[in-house]
Amino acid sequence: MTPKQTYYKLQADTIIQNLKKRQIAGYYCVNKEDAVKTAMSFTKSGETISFGGSMTLVESGAIEALKVRDDIRLIDRSLAKTPEEIKQAYRDSFSANTYFMSSNAITLDGQLVNIDGNGNRVAALIYGPDQVVILAGMNKIVPDVETGVQRVRNFATPPNCVRLNKQTPCAATGACANCLSKDCICNQIVITRRSGTPDRIKVILIGEELGY
Repeated sequence: MTPKQTYYKLQADTIIQNLKKRQIAGYYCVNKEDAVKTAMSFTKSGETISFGGSMTLVESGAIEALKVRDDIRLIDRSLAKTPEEIKQAYRDSFSANTYFMSSNAITLDGQLVNIDGNGNRVAALIYGPDQVVILAGMNKIVPDVETGVQRVRNFATPPNCVRLNKQTPCAATGACANCLSKDCICNQIVITRRSGTPDRIKVILIGEELGY
């Protein structure tokens, strides 16, 4: 392994131990291919599966791996044709067996930091699906919650606003303005410090840089 790969593994081992203290299951995969295989191993044939918006899920291949499966019921809101169908997809996700997502940041002591626009992603993380599977590149690791929030606002939200064609100050300047604009996607800030249900949340740390 390269020094960076060794560093990622050592850091991941520390985080996984801290996640365990918070009743969150942690795993480490060297690459995205292994991570997707691990994620799929948590699902069963016949299950209903949904996912939140995530560049990590796209870049890792997790979304494509879900879409090619014919043994599951996949709730895919991208197929919705009307606002009503999108709303129904959001609601149906809460009764899914498994919900896939990433985390905007993960602290060294095992806390999850997420900022959301609609709130559907963080809502599913908090309650509803039987299990939540999180895939996150090691670029999402931060020292503490405060740094995690700053990371999301300054390094994750601006490119997401550009990607989503949002008319926000950060999309124009690349820097957070702590705005309250109409297109703001920093509406919900959720810190997950512990899972009430043991191992309901499963975090797969990936030894690559993925997502924003």
